[in-house]
Amino acid sequence: MSSLRTLREATVLEHMEAENAHDFPRCIAAFSHPRYEIVATGEVWDGTSGVNTLLNENKKGFPNFHFQPEVMHHADDSVIVEGRFTGTHDGNWRGLPATGRKVDFPLIIVFQFEEERMVCERTYFDIGTPLRQLGVARDPNSRGGKIATALNHPLVVGKALIRSMVH
Repeated sequence: MSSLRTLREATVLEHMEAENAHDFPRCIAAFSHPRYEIVATGEVWDGTSGVNTLLNENKKGFPNFHFQPEVMHHADDSVIVEGRFTGTHDGNWRGLPATGRKVDFPLIIVFQFEEERMVCERTYFDIGTPLRQLGVARDPNSRGGKIATALNHPLVVGKALIRSMVH
């Protein structure tokens, strides 16, 4: 393994270990410039203050949150980690009062690097999965999900039904 690859992997492992320990100053220190991009929500948390806010919001909502890395891949300018996010929703999270429910969903994180410097953590996950696990969203293929979709979006569903009958 090249020395650059070894250094990047060590940086990512240190960062993830610190985040799981909820040691946010150490977690943020792994970056040369802290930046999180949450693809599922379109959010960008830039700089020490922004990233610290995001991490503390996650801890407030899921005080026992943990990311379990499962597989690590290396690319030219990034380290990609596949894993699972778990936690119990015991606090307010993004305006949603605590439900006491557990979440467990897959997540892919792309840690971007400029040479040996980590410059961004970009996360990819299906936002519907944790929302369904928290009880605030429904599987659109379930009976309840179909009813909720029809009630919440009658014009869209109506147009889709008409289109399906015409074709």
